[in-house]
Amino acid sequence: MISRRRSLTYRAVAGLICLSFAGVLFAQNRSLIGKEISIVRHLKDGEEFELTIPRLIAFGDKLFEAKWTIQEGAGRPLTKGTGTPLSDPNSPLTFPRNFNRVSGPDSNSCSGCHNEPFAGGGGDRVTEVFVLGQRFDFATFDHSDGIVTRGSTMENGQFAILQDIANERKTIGMNGSGFIEMLARQMTAQMQAIRDSIAPGTAKPLVASGVSFGTLARNADGTWNTSGVQGLPPAILASTGSAQPPSLLIFPFSQAGAFVSLRQFTNTAFNQHHGIQSEERFGVGVDADGDGFTNELTRADVTAAVVYQATLPVPGQIIPSDEDVRSAVSNGQNRFTQVGCASCHIPKLPLYNKGWIYTEPGPYNPAGNLQVGGAPTLSVDLTSDQLPGPRLKPDANGVVWVPAFTDLKLHNICNGPTDPNGESLNQNLAASSPEFFAGNQYFLTRKLWGFANSGPFLHHGKFTTIREAIGAHAGEALSSRQAFDALSEYDRDSIIEFLKTLKVLPQGASQLVLQKPPED
Repeated sequence: MISRRRSLTYRAVAGLICLSFAGVLFAQNRSLIGKEISIVRHLKDGEEFELTIPRLIAFGDKLFEAKWTIQEGAGRPLTKGTGTPLSDPNSPLTFPRNFNRVSGPDSNSCSGCHNEPFAGGGGDRVTEVFVLGQRFDFATFDHSDGIVTRGSTMENGQFAILQDIANERKTIGMNGSGFIEMLARQMTAQMQAIRDSIAPGTAKPLVASGVSFGTLARNADGTWNTSGVQGLPPAILASTGSAQPPSLLIFPFSQAGAFVSLRQFTNTAFNQHHGIQSEERFGVGVDADGDGFTNELTRADVTAAVVYQATLPVPGQIIPSDEDVRSAVSNGQNRFTQVGCASCHIPKLPLYNKGWIYTEPGPYNPAGNLQVGGAPTLSVDLTSDQLPGPRLKPDANGVVWVPAFTDLKLHNICNGPTDPNGESLNQNLAASSPEFFAGNQYFLTRKLWGFANSGPFLHHGKFTTIREAIGAHAGEALSSRQAFDALSEYDRDSIIEFLKTLKVLPQGASQLVLQKPPED
């Protein structure tokens, strides 16, 4: 049965699902004539377990590419992108205030931003995200507006300008994200196990999947000392006493490490960018945003959207056919390691003990997202040939190596507070705190798989070349950048050529490494 389904694209399957759902609606005498909606029928909770995984993915694809309209709940007239009520409910986000590029809603569709080279990928500079702009009702920069977070006044009483109202971020691709979440889950569990074995008055190194996160210690009275822990956001190191240890959660999504799971990211993004509220975040039968619609995304819908993202094909390499360029690529790969880039951009990380079996809900979802026990567990084997290829596979030792070129740690890569590559706001701290406005210079090590066709580059997407992005590395990455600068011109060019091979592969590819045909 699987082999017969392979002749259909997932979009075609989505069309069949849509038609079957439409048939149900007409059978129930619910006319669709004149309706302008993207999703004819939503999944009912429980149906996510009745559909095959390919059909569930197809429906998730349909949700991801849907262009939402006000006839199905798009927009959020009375709430911010954070999900909280507007600062000024007397000025609802209805036309002409229904879209705002900085504070949102800012897009009709997930694929409106995530579309290069295919749906689920990254985006051009024009699709950048103004992270934290969603704190505002409707960003106007009107300095006569004194209401906090209505249009221009920030929480500290200062008037916002474009450069400090939000953090500009490049839209990055979701390819391979299921493996990334499973790596983060595995590494979190490993560090928590080490944490739980630390006796009062002792310390242990935190090493997960070969990545060092520093040292965690306990004082003699049993309280926790996290001063030696590296690469995790402050909230993850918080502890209120000996009985409340730091969680040590790894947040693998968002460029500053703000989301622990695809589900948390998905629930947040649908509301912020489209004004589509999920039941699990906002409540069943609740019109949280005052648009006249309830249950805009069911639990089953969210699961479908998450599984679609989790099963997107992994990126690979496209090797040029020209022998001189191939030699440069090989040389560049060696020099990439030699200068220290691979100490953070670790070429591959291991998944053990069938850690590639992706499950929903995930074990670390925070409140407002489906949690373990809230629904039956749905499992997906990320190595299965049922899924769109290419797929990672276990090696002879039963290990799946994930070639994402990351360590899933936060690193300071900036050259002090005046570095223009730093951000004006700290996404990982409370907006009411002075530290929030002190800015951010810590970023999650960029996953380099799929890197070459995800430009422009760096977290802000303001560099049009890979070379510029390398040249901007400072802070913890300074020694590696200086080593790069000290190389011969050929060796520097070789590293660029190597990085240019790391791409999202053409649709239907069956292998992780392809050879590019000669240019015409």
